Amino acid sequence: MIKKLDGYVIKTFFGPFIFIFSVLFFIFVVNIIWIRLSQFTGKGLSYWEILRLLSYLSAIVVQLVLPLTILLSSIMTFGDFGERYELAAMKAAGISLTRIMLPLFFVSVIFSMFLFLFSNNVIPDFQRKAKNMLYNIAATKPALNFTPGQFIQQIPGYSVKFDKITGENGENLEGVFIHKMANSYENQQSIVAEKGKFVQADNRNYLKLVLFNGHIFEDNLGNVSYEQRLKQPDQAIKFDTLVSHFNISDIINKAIESEKITDDYSFQNFIELNSTIEAAKKENDVVLGNISNELINQTNSFVSYIDKTKPKKAVLPTPKIDTMQQKKKLELLYSAFNKIESVKQLNINKVEQIQGLHAYFSRIIIYQQRIFAYSVTCLIFFLIGASLGSIIRKGGLGLPVVIAIVVFIIFYVLNLSVENMAWSGKMDPYLAAWLPNMVLFPFGAWLTYKALTDSQLFDIEKYKSLFKPIITIFSKNKEHERYR
Repeated sequence: MIKKLDGYVIKTFFGPFIFIFSVLFFIFVVNIIWIRLSQFTGKGLSYWEILRLLSYLSAIVVQLVLPLTILLSSIMTFGDFGERYELAAMKAAGISLTRIMLPLFFVSVIFSMFLFLFSNNVIPDFQRKAKNMLYNIAATKPALNFTPGQFIQQIPGYSVKFDKITGENGENLEGVFIHKMANSYENQQSIVAEKGKFVQADNRNYLKLVLFNGHIFEDNLGNVSYEQRLKQPDQAIKFDTLVSHFNISDIINKAIESEKITDDYSFQNFIELNSTIEAAKKENDVVLGNISNELINQTNSFVSYIDKTKPKKAVLPTPKIDTMQQKKKLELLYSAFNKIESVKQLNINKVEQIQGLHAYFSRIIIYQQRIFAYSVTCLIFFLIGASLGSIIRKGGLGLPVVIAIVVFIIFYVLNLSVENMAWSGKMDPYLAAWLPNMVLFPFGAWLTYKALTDSQLFDIEKYKSLFKPIITIFSKNKEHERYR
């Protein structure tokens, strides 16, 4: 009986879980596409490469989608049980709410462990592949970054120079010179044109260039003796329009697969991040020590040597400023003022550097702690969702969805707020990573207690009775008004 009931509860839970996870995952991925749209549109990427890139980018979405899905699914599941009076029937059969929630709690624990393993192993690898792929796309497409007025050898086998590059995407060219790179025993070719334009080729592995008003200079030297070369006339072909295709497949294919970024902390798992944190801490200590010494030396260049030297004779007393002559007194005050101003300016200039160091250090710690914190969030959201569902006793996509979204918004806003505070140095990063869970856990425990004690938390009539004495004071008695 109990095993069948457990199976029924889990089966009822997985119906909305799969549906909600699919919808939320799609919404978050669409948001990623919208943000990243400019980075991979118009780059000549194949559909397979775009799908690969989206799969890499969407891995991080699971960290937020899975806890929210557990929250929504648990509210809907227990809300449906309450609305169909199945919850009351289970309790009437002597099964407590704790026993009813137990199988789904174990399911949430499994999802929590899965999220930890996924965040610890899969997401860092996908983050590395996504960042490298985006970097390589930006570096190689739109077809090679040219600098006006300089010879560039990015196109395999050619040396090119453009006097002027204009247009929204740098597609319009002026003063085009293209030289085919060859040794003295191969055919030589140079192209000079007044204007040119990059055009999207049908095949992404080729760079299409349309040239206008120019000349082609050729020397056929391949397999020709030295005497025959001397007899060859100079060949120059004038053209009004010339369409050239340059094969850049080697650049694109190698760049798409190459991984040049390897030192990002988001590519590491929980244990590897410990060494990164220690290294960042030591580096910060060195930088802060240098800044501190620089400030001390600006104040007094002899301060750093005070502890190293011992005075051989009694130090003369410091003269009092009141006993000095007026001119000497003004010079001393002016010098002290300039020294203070220089120290203040140096301190102001170092503030941004110190904030950057602290923000980077806090970012690493928050990233590491959230690998585990988001897993705990799954369990907290289950307690909140199951308790709310059993209390409100409303299923479907109405009130449960509204309440779940409100809870998630509170969690998300709190997450961003403490993150910004940690980056600015106003909060400890370890506390910032766990504070949303620390705030929501007492709320989830209180809701669980209310659900176990059959509290009428959302009973409107109960709240009306509390405020009824106050309402009667300010309301007129209309009873028997027609007899007055």
